[in-house]
Amino acid sequence: MPSVAKKQPEPVKIQLRKNDQVKVIAGRDKGKTGRILAINEQTGRVLVEHVNIVKRHMRKNPAKQIAGGIAEREASIAVSNVMILCGKCGAVRIKHHVEQTPGGKTRRQRICHKCGQSLDKK
Repeated sequence: MPSVAKKQPEPVKIQLRKNDQVKVIAGRDKGKTGRILAINEQTGRVLVEHVNIVKRHMRKNPAKQIAGGIAEREASIAVSNVMILCGKCGAVRIKHHVEQTPGGKTRRQRICHKCGQSLDKK
């Protein structure tokens, strides 16, 4: 039987960034909030702190100081299942504001869709 090459998914443009506070809006952990630890644009998934905890069976490895046994850690979830948190409004959509700076450079800023407050930390 000939082997079939697995088709790579299209990279997804993700508007979230590392260390953003997000709320889970769908799935097993719906309603939980956490901080983004990692983003994978190739698969369209994000790793959120204290969300989607799974158990992994770890083999003992004294060279890397791994005790072995059953370890709990976060698994990634689809980016469509999380929304960024605004300080005033809660979970919101992201709007972009483009401003011209002196010298002809443009700067994109993420803004809360409800209240207009900046979502970027300075």
